[in-house]
Formats: sequence, structure tokens, C-alpha cells
Amino acid sequence: MEEKFAISIYVCNKPGVLVRLAQTFARRGYNVDSLVVSAAHNPHFSRITVVVQGEPETFNQIIRQLNKLVDVVHAMHHSDTDVVDREMALFKVSVKPSQRAEIFQIVEVFRAKTVDITDNSLVIETTGDSSKIDALENLLGPNGTSGNGAFRQADYEEGTWGKPKK
Repeated sequence: MEEKFAISIYVCNKPGVLVRLAQTFARRGYNVDSLVVSAAHNPHFSRITVVVQGEPETFNQIIRQLNKLVDVVHAMHHSDTDVVDREMALFKVSVKPSQRAEIFQIVEVFRAKTVDITDNSLVIETTGDSSKIDALENLLGPNGTSGNGAFRQADYEEGTWGKPKK
């Protein structure tokens, strides 16, 4: 039976390291559910957090293989008890001015915040566990969310990549 596993990997900050890590997971049939890469205090290193699903029997073997990679300083598994699991999401919502009050109420209930507003859209930011993110997305869904991601600021027109509104 497949399970979710969270792994922290401390690596040398070099080109190609992420590709080699991804190949290690792919060879064992693990699907990467989440991937976060951030700089460490020392600019020569990076921290990578990977959440994967797969069979428990092969999981320890993957940790051993990751630790054998040249640019991996250390790879370790997080158990459910030693990890704080949070997700961050941005939602771009198509909304008419007459619907804004309803959306603002939903945002308040979820302790989310509106980070950008235009005449016909809002960008909403929230953090929480997966169930909170999914619930907010379901409530915003009828208003045309474009899903999680990074969005241009509101003063850029749709279809004019990188060109400010006139």
C-alpha cells in the first residue's frame, strides 16, 4: 500500500543536482507530490524538501541512494511526529465588483488575505494543511479560480506577458 513520505535533503548548490535527485525517485517508481527548494545560510548549499508517495519497502533504499549521491550532504526521512506540515497557496479569482463582499467573507473565515485586486479579479494567499487549502479552493471554484501558482501583478493585462497596462 502506498504511503506519503517527507524527506529533507541538504545538497551542494550546483547545476544538475535536482535532476539527479528526481531520477532517483523516478527509477523507484515514486511520484513527487511536493518539492520545495530554498537557499541555506551558506550560499554553497541548498535545502530540498520532497514529499513522495510510494511503497514503504523501497523507501529506505531511496534514502540510502540519495545519501550516496556526490552532491548530497545529508538526506533524512521525517516521521509524522517530527514535522510541521504547511502548504501555501495563491488563488487568482475572477470576480465582479458585486461579488467581492462574498469573497472577502470567505477569505476572512479562512484567515487568508487578499494580496492583489483589479477591477475583475483578486489574488488570495493562504497557508494551512491540505484540507484547508482544498476547502478554500472548492469554495472559490465557482468564481473561476485558476489554481495554485504565481501570478503577475494586477496592473498587467492578460495576454501581454511582461507589458504594463497603458
